[in-house]
Amino acid sequence: MPNREHRIEGNISAPLWQALQAEQRRTGESMSELLERSLSTALSLERHSMYQVSTTSALVKGVFGGAITVADLATHGDFGIGTFDSLDGELVILEGTCYRITAGGVASVAGSDRTVPFAVVTWFEVDSTTSIARVDSLDALDQALDAHRPSENAFVGIRIDGTFDSLSLRAACAAAPGENLVQATAHQSEFTEEAIDGTIVGFWAPEYAQALNVPGYHFHFISNDRSTGGHVLDLRATSLIAKLHTESDIHLALPETAEFLEANLSGDTSYDLGVAEGSTVRERDEA
Repeated sequence: MPNREHRIEGNISAPLWQALQAEQRRTGESMSELLERSLSTALSLERHSMYQVSTTSALVKGVFGGAITVADLATHGDFGIGTFDSLDGELVILEGTCYRITAGGVASVAGSDRTVPFAVVTWFEVDSTTSIARVDSLDALDQALDAHRPSENAFVGIRIDGTFDSLSLRAACAAAPGENLVQATAHQSEFTEEAIDGTIVGFWAPEYAQALNVPGYHFHFISNDRSTGGHVLDLRATSLIAKLHTESDIHLALPETAEFLEANLSGDTSYDLGVAEGSTVRERDEA
């Protein structure tokens, strides 16, 4: 993994070494690239694969019951976002560690037995890197990133590092029984951080996927000292470094819980999702 490289030493047989050399000549890869690709394939670690638990439609309808543990989720990626059982906190996975962010932005390492109703994770690899100059809003950041995405039809994992002049954040609080996503996020914890170093973890999803994922950009934040974070509502920053990772293989794991199987997931949930994510409110305020 590019963000946490490890050196491996060992002995291999002569036939295997010859096969590796032949493959290196064929592909033009460095030996490190070839070994990582070969090991990823052998261990079933898809290098450009996104793994998603449940759907945004289910989340909008209030299907908040945990469907997978943090420990199980970690076997599918080292980078991602989501939420926890009953919508009790924001989830961030960065460099293989899963964090839970609760009211006021308090971040802590999530217990491996905590359950998750919705999450998106990947094994993050840097396909491209770009510097982003001053941005005065989340919309401005979105526009700056647009030029660097390879397609309007591909999912993209996005890591953004830097110093943020200002961050408007939220942390979802535990939903009451029977609440849907709009009702639950109406009493979320909202707060602001100033002059803070950290990382934005997120994804861009195509419009056609709106029943499955949040269309457009969906960002969570975690500070460098891992003490605070949240779902990003708005921001200002002077200089940022963005790293993009294109997803070419999508795995969708549907919950097997009675709550999910018996839920009515029909209907267009795009407006309610926009309200819950904050994008609809921003568009209304700008109108």
